[in-house]
Amino acid sequence: MTNVLVCGINGKMGKNIVELISAESGMQVVCGVDIHAEKSNLPPVYTAFNEVCEKVDVVIDFSSPAVLKSELDWAVKHNCPVVLASTGYTENDLKLIENTAKKIAVFKTANFSLGVNLLVKLVRQTALALGESFDIEIIEKHHSQKIDAPSGTAVMLAESANSAFGNGKEYLHGRSGIVGKRGKEIGIHAVRGGTIVGEHDVIFAGEDEIITLSHSARSKKVFAAGAVKAAKWLAGKPAGLYDMTNVLENL
Repeated sequence: MTNVLVCGINGKMGKNIVELISAESGMQVVCGVDIHAEKSNLPPVYTAFNEVCEKVDVVIDFSSPAVLKSELDWAVKHNCPVVLASTGYTENDLKLIENTAKKIAVFKTANFSLGVNLLVKLVRQTALALGESFDIEIIEKHHSQKIDAPSGTAVMLAESANSAFGNGKEYLHGRSGIVGKRGKEIGIHAVRGGTIVGEHDVIFAGEDEIITLSHSARSKKVFAAGAVKAAKWLAGKPAGLYDMTNVLENL
């Protein structure tokens, strides 16, 4: 039985994780960490990692970067793999994650959707095939409560496209005013409104033709399902930094 700790357990995504794991054979949620903990919670929920007393085999984190350091310190102390599902990490956060992955297994991706990760692969393949003759623009749409922009998924898509050009293109985040002719760039544009779960369009605009690769998430459960799959795969893995490409290789 794989024992799971859910960080951010009382949030929307945390609740989705608990629901999915309750129907998953060989896994169980033994506790959670959340600043909004209540004594009546079952499983038990703590406000800090240093309060956790249960045996944990893997952590799934759908909270925020604010808890990252205490979480990783605890995970290293207990030799516990961690699935990081938050976005908005700073450069210092990313360095901390990279250094921690030398000691324990860390799974990090900006998007846990199987469809999105297939889209990332397709974007690179398309960019390689079309080359410099097509301009690339990325449009991402999310709900009004999302606090970071561009989305981590949009960055993933931009980096995938840029890798086809030796990472030689700059990222232009939106346009305003008289910006002049297009340069050697990938445009990234963010839309925020309503209850949009997550939509991403990658536009390849050439002479007299346009190719658009798209993904639309209709429920946040697709991300929770991917995180559960990642946690099941990660438990027991040696130290290292993993992502969805590692999981896809085994499907």
